[in-house]
Amino acid sequence: MRDLLDVEFTGEVWHWRGPSPFYFITVPVEECTILKEEWTFASYGWGMIPVTASIGRTVWDTSLFSKDGSYVVPLKDAVRGAEELDEGDVAHVQLSLRLTSRARRTAH
Repeated sequence: MRDLLDVEFTGEVWHWRGPSPFYFITVPVEECTILKEEWTFASYGWGMIPVTASIGRTVWDTSLFSKDGSYVVPLKDAVRGAEELDEGDVAHVQLSLRLTSRARRTAH
């Protein structure tokens, strides 16, 4: 396994209007391939991957959700408010793998 990576991409904010509405940005295919090849050892639950995400000046801990063969980044209201993001806006996202204690054991 090569060194852990940071992943950067630009994506559009979209709103999921399910029983628990939430906003997301979908990780592009190329970056999803990297995540699947390099970061799945750190996944937990339903294939979620713990990350530290940043958009603009806002940094937060979250987990990528697996959706339709891709990953999505959930955007808390506090993040959207701080960065003035709404549905349809485009944002530059940076992700860093956040190793849990289980992932640290698996990586060695």
